[in-house]
Amino acid sequence: MAGNTFGNLFKLTTFGESHGVAIGGVLDGCPAGLNIDLEAIQRELNRRKPGQSAIVTQRKEPDTVEFFSGIFEGRTTGTPIGFAIRNTNQKSKDYGHIKDSYRPSHADYVYDQKYGFRDYRGGGRSSARETASRVVAGAIAKQLLADVKINAFVSQVGDLCLGKGYQELDLSLTESNAVRCPDPEMAARMEEHIKEVRKEGDTIGGIISCVIRNVPVGLGEPVFDKLHAELGKAMLSINAVKGFEYGSGFEGVKMKGSVHNDQFNSDGTTKTNYSGGVQGGISNGMDIYFNVAFKPVATVIQGYETIDKEGNKVQTQGKGRHDPCVVPRAVPIVEAMAALVLADYSLLNRTIKL
Repeated sequence: MAGNTFGNLFKLTTFGESHGVAIGGVLDGCPAGLNIDLEAIQRELNRRKPGQSAIVTQRKEPDTVEFFSGIFEGRTTGTPIGFAIRNTNQKSKDYGHIKDSYRPSHADYVYDQKYGFRDYRGGGRSSARETASRVVAGAIAKQLLADVKINAFVSQVGDLCLGKGYQELDLSLTESNAVRCPDPEMAARMEEHIKEVRKEGDTIGGIISCVIRNVPVGLGEPVFDKLHAELGKAMLSINAVKGFEYGSGFEGVKMKGSVHNDQFNSDGTTKTNYSGGVQGGISNGMDIYFNVAFKPVATVIQGYETIDKEGNKVQTQGKGRHDPCVVPRAVPIVEAMAALVLADYSLLNRTIKL
């Protein structure tokens, strides 16, 4: 299986399956001498781990990360950083009923067709549990990017939308509720909606917005390796993501160029920021902001029709422990992937200037 590595200089390779012994990764290219706050890394994992509230999967995993290499006496050595997170609460029997059939809109069918074999326990490698490894690497990337501030938050669940720009929000409130929406009133409505959907045995999608501040001018390459293109790839690599837009995004098509153009101030900043902090594929020093759309989780706890390996139609029902809405736990994943991109491009920028 190819495609397990992300990045150019700051490079992460992940391994493991949802119901295997462990998941983990190897992070290569991290400069030597970086002071590592292990507690900060664990805090990021705690934001993503299952069982943290009534509106997420009730699988109970401590998600404690173990480091095996690349860190000595609290600092990076410049060698590959190897780590693992052990799986402790698998219930593989919950997936026995789909051994020979496929869940609609899941990776089951395409994995079987591509590889001729699949790990049906929780989706195996296609499970979103793999993203815990990204959060570990992203937490290290955040520490490398000490001056850059990355804040993601839930801005929509189903048709419940904040309807506010990030400038109008107090992002310090994001972690004050289970949904991770910085508007307490809307967060309460979103939480109730997720609970209602869960009672129906169904799932619901949503949108995570992210703002990145204090990004230096000059990150990104102007042709195939544009900064916004790499951010898009990073976000679209996350399980259940169906869309990515940055800056004015799709709303920009409604504007005329004379309005959409970001006019300059004398110091090089711009009066508006419809560009979303990126121009010509290169960061311009303004805030980078984008939205990431997540579909409803494919596994529903309802009866449904599907097909088996022989193409016969069969009736089955979803079982196991699943998120009714993925966005509350995906917030730290979005931040982690953004941090990995910026760390990689920061190192690339250093090589250009040598």
